[in-house]
Amino acid sequence: MTGYPRWIVVPAALGAAFVLVPLVAIVAKVDWPRFGELVTSPDSRTALTLSLQTSLAATAVCIVLGVPLGVVLARSRSRFVGVLRPLVLLPLVLPPVVGGIALLYAFGRRGLVGQYGGIGGHIAFTTVAVVLAQAFVALPFLVLAVEGALRTLGTDFEHTAATLGAPPSVVLRRVTLPLVLPSIASGVVLTFARALGEFGATLTFAGSLAGTTRTLPLEIYLRNETDPQAAVALSLVLLAAAAVIVSGVYGVRAWRR
Repeated sequence: MTGYPRWIVVPAALGAAFVLVPLVAIVAKVDWPRFGELVTSPDSRTALTLSLQTSLAATAVCIVLGVPLGVVLARSRSRFVGVLRPLVLLPLVLPPVVGGIALLYAFGRRGLVGQYGGIGGHIAFTTVAVVLAQAFVALPFLVLAVEGALRTLGTDFEHTAATLGAPPSVVLRRVTLPLVLPSIASGVVLTFARALGEFGATLTFAGSLAGTTRTLPLEIYLRNETDPQAAVALSLVLLAAAAVIVSGVYGVRAWRR
């Protein structure tokens, strides 16, 4: 027994082909003799370095904010949580350009927050704006990972620690977080991947200033108009990074087992 009817293999194969064919097309289109030259040009290296720096910074922001948020969503019994959860997860389904506009009207020069103390003049269209845009779209991935892991774990271990006299902070630090650490690691990896590939919100909120806000996805978009071969080569770099990240996530899950 295979556990599924034979006919289901056909649509499954079509689904796999639908995903794999475009990826193979990128690899087939690469100008391999010039690949090194294309991906190591000054503009490409600057964009790649900026992407890595901002993605790491955005991931750090997501860890600081997302792990506590996931814990609260999983453990709080407040009615407010029922309203907060869909709002926090909204960036998952929100068009990135809409997220960028929302950030602009929140932290821009005349934004809801940015209009006070000149904050907006120091955020929008700067590297900080790139980090905020990436964190905004990536945060839900980590929140979901933490909340899902905690709900699956249950509260038995925490209750046991509490009955033995451990205060809530100790229970969180010594019991809860270590038990869901693999899930947090998976969430962090996915968060970094989402931040690395962010395009729409970054373009809208931070613009495309070379060396300041032009991340690798933006560089690829611009290169596709002027130098398609460079765009393909840089796309392969992001594709390889994504493959490594996905492999890392599955490696963490295998470690959990």
